[in-house]
Amino acid sequence: MTALFALATSLLWGLADFGGGLLTRRTPALTVVVASQTVAVVVLGAIVVATGGFSEAGPRLWYAVAAGAVGPVAMLCFYKALALGPMGVVSPLGSLGVAVPVGVGLLLGERPGLLQFAGIAVAVAGIVLAGGPELRGAPVRRQAVLLTLVAAFGFGAVLALIAEASTTLTGLFLALFVQRVTNVAVGGAALYVSVKRGGRALPEDGGARTVLRSLPALAFVGLADVAANGTYSIAAQTGPVTVAAVLANLYPVVTVLAALMVLKERLRSVQAAGAGLALVGTVLLASG
Repeated sequence: MTALFALATSLLWGLADFGGGLLTRRTPALTVVVASQTVAVVVLGAIVVATGGFSEAGPRLWYAVAAGAVGPVAMLCFYKALALGPMGVVSPLGSLGVAVPVGVGLLLGERPGLLQFAGIAVAVAGIVLAGGPELRGAPVRRQAVLLTLVAAFGFGAVLALIAEASTTLTGLFLALFVQRVTNVAVGGAALYVSVKRGGRALPEDGGARTVLRSLPALAFVGLADVAANGTYSIAAQTGPVTVAAVLANLYPVVTVLAALMVLKERLRSVQAAGAGLALVGTVLLASG
């Protein structure tokens, strides 16, 4: 069950990242984040009311608040690092956030078997290679590396925090709702500051109409991201966090394959090798 839910997480995150990447080609990234998470807040609010989730309120929700505050900061650092580039270096480095939940699991006493340790090593190598790292040529600015490492730590922290935010299904709905409300608050504040400094909130082409036409895609991105957080939380609670975190972080492979199938992007040999290694690591983790 742990492997199943963790792999579902990687699928959902991979598709959400692919959709978000397409949307940010026309719409400012902050607007995409705030709009997609607002849709998630509305849907999750309805679910929480319907399931009586507010009765699950307790101290654990502070983990959800922390995850909601860290998430947008990590995403903004990641987008900024991508802008500074090169993307072939930034994207794989962002995957290193998996070290945070894995480290937490080890500190809490989890001890994966030999096959699982091998699977972790192979899968992480596959994740990094799937991003298509540029091993030579393009120069890397120090600021891009630092921003990427901050983003990676933030992504990993969100995984570790959301896994601690609830112990029941209805409590999970409430935790995800609180996380998303915090996401919107933090992202909205950042968007406001950006606009005050001369940034754009709406696309240059079409303005608000473009955002409205993109609403179904924004809803998909927001809800897929929420569902991924939910499936990861379940995976982390039903099995070793060290296994769940690595399998959940296979999402770059999903994003690369989606770009290959939908956008007809060519898969570099290093990316194909990374996808293969990630698959081998998955098998080792599931069988260990």
